[in-house]
Amino acid sequence: MVKQKHSFLTAGNLSFLPKIKNMEDNQRKEGKLAKAIETQTSKIPSDVFLWTALGSMGISLALKVAGHNKQAQFVGQWAAPILLLGVYNKLVKLEGHDKEDTNK
Repeated sequence: MVKQKHSFLTAGNLSFLPKIKNMEDNQRKEGKLAKAIETQTSKIPSDVFLWTALGSMGISLALKVAGHNKQAQFVGQWAAPILLLGVYNKLVKLEGHDKEDTNK
């Protein structure tokens, strides 16, 4: 049997971590602006973000082939933020204020 050198790293000894309070008690309500943004962004289908990101990659490839390297790099960098916006859109649909309002 192998003896553990650092017993303080075992899963049972997590006393050094700060205590986490009940998330329900500390949950905050969304502001009017956030609700307005979520209401508008939740209307956009998730596919729009995927196809837009793929389109920017295709345009970037076309620009690269045409020899416009700087423009290709600029347009190619749009894909990640567009996909990130798609993730935000999906989170709003699944976990946004709409879920809280409908559970009441």
